Amino acid sequence: MGWVKRHLRATFGWLPLEELRNKILLGHTAVGLYRFERAEAARLLATLPGGVKPRALVATVILTYRRPDVLRRAVESVLAQTVTDQVVIVVDDGGGQIPELPADPRMHVVSLRRNINVPGVGRNVGIRLADSQFVAFLDDDNCWQPHHLQTALARLQDEDASRPRPDAVYTAMRRVTPDGRQHDVLSVPFDRKLAWDRCFLDPNPLVARRLPDLMFSRLRRSTTVAPKEDWELIYRFSRRHRVEHIPEPTVDYVINPNSYWTAWELT
Repeated sequence: MGWVKRHLRATFGWLPLEELRNKILLGHTAVGLYRFERAEAARLLATLPGGVKPRALVATVILTYRRPDVLRRAVESVLAQTVTDQVVIVVDDGGGQIPELPADPRMHVVSLRRNINVPGVGRNVGIRLADSQFVAFLDDDNCWQPHHLQTALARLQDEDASRPRPDAVYTAMRRVTPDGRQHDVLSVPFDRKLAWDRCFLDPNPLVARRLPDLMFSRLRRSTTVAPKEDWELIYRFSRRHRVEHIPEPTVDYVINPNSYWTAWELT
């Protein structure tokens, strides 16, 4: 069996095979979650001003669950962006612990009616609640440098006809420990072949053009299931759309051993 595994890895890579297995074993979980996602998006839209999706150049989706102490810092880093034409959708995964946040008309806080512990669904609800040209993502325990969106949009809106314009870009991430010490800087140029084997793709530095296939997987993945919906979204999106890396660290990404969604010892 060893030669079979080596052949499959050389041909397809481990992560696509793992994701194929996930779809076979967990595909049934996506049916109910898709219905939940659509119902929640409709319900929450009615709670927004005028029942209308807020419009902006960029919609930033922040997913949170019972981390009020760090959520405010994440929100403030988004509102402090040099690009001000944005709307911020904070999606609470039924945790019910939202701190007092800045009173900014660009920000909207919504809560799922129950905790589902499926990050893709929560993020998809946030995507559905805004009308924008571009979409960005941030988790509640991370933050952006003030020039994050400006750096990404400079390439996404590049008018230089000599090179193809991408549909998504991701910047470098400064990975830090919970006490603020720098662990390293993750800066990996986009390469689909490399992504076969390595989970270096993450939504926190990602800014993408709003397109119909910019939706996260709805499979219910436990902490032991790999790859995560983060990798799956970008890898799938890159099949039809150009994805580029910008080697400028604009994200402070916390390597958090107590993460609700990720078992760090397995990554």
